[in-house]
This record gives sequence, C-alpha cells and structure tokens, in this order.
Amino acid sequence: MSRNAILAVSFGTIYAETREKTIGAIEQTMRETFPGWDVKRALTSPTILRKLAAAGEPMQNVWQALGQLREEGVSRVVCQSTYVVNGEEQEAMVRETEKYAHWFDQIVCGAPLLTAQEDFEAVADAIETEFTTLSPEEVLVLMGHGTKHSANTAYAALDYVFKDHGAHNIFVGTVDTYPSILSVLRRVESIQPKKIILAPLMVVAGDHARNDMAGDKNSWRAAFEERGYPVQTVLKGLGEYPGIRAVYAAHAQRAAERLI
Repeated sequence: MSRNAILAVSFGTIYAETREKTIGAIEQTMRETFPGWDVKRALTSPTILRKLAAAGEPMQNVWQALGQLREEGVSRVVCQSTYVVNGEEQEAMVRETEKYAHWFDQIVCGAPLLTAQEDFEAVADAIETEFTTLSPEEVLVLMGHGTKHSANTAYAALDYVFKDHGAHNIFVGTVDTYPSILSVLRRVESIQPKKIILAPLMVVAGDHARNDMAGDKNSWRAAFEERGYPVQTVLKGLGEYPGIRAVYAAHAQRAAERLI
C-alpha cells in the first residue's frame, strides 16, 4: 500500500457507461501520471449517490473515501476535482477536506478545469482538436452548466478565447446563467450558419446533455430547429477528450508539488 493517493472528486452520473468514459478515463490518466499512487473515486451529488445505492451500485462521498484512505494507511492525499469552474462545488470540496485534514500528514486540493489563463488556452485547443472537421459554414455550440457564483465568468472568458483563436464559429452558453441560450441564439443568427453542432461543456454527458441540450422539447436542439437550423448533437463529455484529461492531470501534479 502506497503512502500517497489521489482522490478524484466528481459530481457524478447515474449512467455507468458514460461515467467510465469520462470520470473513469480521467482517473486512468491520473494513474498513468502518478505511478505507484492509489487513485480513488468520490462523488459529491447526494441524489446520484442515493440512486446508485438504490440500484445496487453504491459509491463513496468525500468523507467516506477519505476515511477509507486513512484506514488503508495513506498519509498524503491530493484531492483533484473534475469540476469545470472554481465555484461553489470546488469550495465545498476544499471545506470538506479541511474538516478531515487531521487524518493525514498532508492533504492538498487541485484546481478545477478553468482556473488559470493557460487552462483556458489548453481547453480551447483541446476542443478545437476534437472538432477539426468543423467547416466555416457550421457552428459549434458548447453547453455549460452555469453557476450563480462569480466563477461563472469563466464561460464568457472561454468564449472569448475561442474568438481570439480565430474560431468565430464556436460559441459557449450555459443552462442556468449567462451566456444563456437566448444570448447564443442571437449571436449565432448574426452569422447564419448552415448547420449547428451541439456538444456539452461538461465532464460527463449526463442528464443535462441528454435532456436540456439534445431533448425533443424545451431543449437547445429544439430552439435551433425551430429557427430552421439542421442540428447535430454530440453526446460526448469533456472527460473523453485527451487534452482535457491532460489539464486535470497537470493540476493534480501542481497540487502534489505542494506536498513535503
């Protein structure tokens, strides 16, 4: 048993296949980045944890996972979230780890996806690489979750980075806040594309991607189709993109450098 561990902290999803393609893939990248370290999973959504337990697939929350690491003799832990922005969920994870810091010699937290300027550049590059076949007559719309936290500005900042890269046909919107679907629709209509491609700006292509983005009614797909655009939906979470996984691994490495 190693003395060091990575605790990969994710919101979670009830969809097993999607979970392993995204969260599981990020965790595998952590194993490759930290040979000899244990990599453990924790989920933070109480609703998802309840549903998984009811389905006979129980998983641990943060304090349960930390408790097991303690019992197994781990003394140094990097808690690396798979969150997109530095908002309420990241802050809650940090508070949770602080409550149990006395269990370990050291415990540190890695930053979420969109934190430093180089993260925005790397994320934009990773997404552009995934959509290299996007033509000038097509538009890619990325749907993020959004938050009332001040970290919500990360979504508009990422949109700006795409434009700065010359990717004027890539737009970022959010389900809950700004940029809203109405804002995205107005900007897309100004260039009159021949096709819309919708993809989630979320680690997992879960309920939001399946329903709010790609659903038949009251969805982003329906909103674009009502305006006469052909729409293609891509149910692929960010965790499936190698470039995105590399950003999370780099954040975990930077956090690990703080361990003595």
